[in-house]
Amino acid sequence: VPGTMSGSGPETPQPSEAAEVGLQEAEQDWAAAKAFYDNLVTKKPRPPKPQNAITVAVSSRALFDLVEERRIYQEQGVEKYVEYQQNNENVTLKPGPAFYFVKALEHVNALLLELYPDDEERFDIVLMTNNHAQVGVRLINSINHYGLTIERFCMTGGQSPIGYLTAYLTNLYLSADSEKVQEAIEAGIASATMFTANKDVPYSDTQLRVAFDGDAVIFSDESEQIVKEQGLDRFFEHEQLNENKPLAQGPLKGFLEDLGKIQKKFYAKNERLNCPIRTYLVTARSAASSGARVLKTLRSWGLEIDEALFLAGAPKGPILVKIRPHIFFDDQMFHIEGAQKLGTIAAHVPYGIGQKYQKSS
Repeated sequence: VPGTMSGSGPETPQPSEAAEVGLQEAEQDWAAAKAFYDNLVTKKPRPPKPQNAITVAVSSRALFDLVEERRIYQEQGVEKYVEYQQNNENVTLKPGPAFYFVKALEHVNALLLELYPDDEERFDIVLMTNNHAQVGVRLINSINHYGLTIERFCMTGGQSPIGYLTAYLTNLYLSADSEKVQEAIEAGIASATMFTANKDVPYSDTQLRVAFDGDAVIFSDESEQIVKEQGLDRFFEHEQLNENKPLAQGPLKGFLEDLGKIQKKFYAKNERLNCPIRTYLVTARSAASSGARVLKTLRSWGLEIDEALFLAGAPKGPILVKIRPHIFFDDQMFHIEGAQKLGTIAAHVPYGIGQKYQKSS
């Protein structure tokens, strides 16, 4: 019978008790680690506890441009690849698609530490890569060259990183490997596949800008299912009938929430006008026919979005050029490709019914 255990007497800790004991032991470990770190003389802030941090796990191919190295790996195998990396470990890697997003997160962290020196609720960047440890020196050298603060590394030597993502309480996982991203999404982790922009555009170095599609990204794919299966007119009718019923959450809702929490920390210090985070909703929905439900859903969640752009089916690329986000999340590959062409760094979220209708991968 589910839930019954043979031989579990009063002396055997029950699951909830065991979890409680495990939690207490983990807290003791962290207290010991903190005491050790606090005794060291350093100007560097101590990495926050995963429970307090907003953990962003980034793969090496998302953080750096490893296109040539990837070609060597695919054509000549892992040994030649590792050898090449070791022979070039003093050659700095060029920025990859997630690089400027990570830089912007670290800028926000620096401002947070000025306002809240003892607060651990900030972004923690983890390099999560299935690279082999021998490649680590080149990655470390490149990270130090750019002055990035990435203290936690997970180099899994060809193994899937999903278990580690869970252990690190990952809030967002960015990778260039669509299969790993799909695996992470299925494990309930907010994830996206990174794509490099086809043009170089300048990014703000004083404000983190994050743009989200709505359906199947912040919200569930409920509405997209109706569009695909019953057509646009039925969708408009459905959205107006359900205007006051909040949409279910999608895979990136939690990360939008995390950004909102950090924004509120700046608002609390009268920094609303100088807030170093700005969020954008860029949706193919039309405002009059299906916009109210989206805005009311966000309100019901207690979430603010700084700018909402309802494009009524128009291409997203030209609008994104004006916003110049450090990252744009969308579930549809044709929006990703359109954004890429015009110089936006786009991240594909492989979630929902739209994946059955993708024209490219």
